[in-house]
Amino acid sequence: MNKLMMTAASAALLALSGAASADQALAQKNACMSCHGVDKKIVGPAFKEVAKKYAGDKEAAAKLVAKVKTGGKGVWGQIPMPPNPNVKKEDAEKIIAWVLSLK
Repeated sequence: MNKLMMTAASAALLALSGAASADQALAQKNACMSCHGVDKKIVGPAFKEVAKKYAGDKEAAAKLVAKVKTGGKGVWGQIPMPPNPNVKKEDAEKIIAWVLSLK
């Protein structure tokens, strides 16, 4: 029984890491990683900093999806985030859900 529980836990962790990897790959495919690192600032803030800033904000996902699509400036400094209208809304939602999970 103990071995069965360990196998189930390992499978669950593998599935979760696979989903995270898929969402990170989606961020790379849509050029998000050109300006954002997972845990370091490039041009824009690190994704972990974004997750920390918006932790507990129930409207964060919707705000950030809109920011991906239309761009923005002033929240993280003077360098504006360009609009990304070609990113599909469902892709932006997956990417933002992944970003907000990076605590």
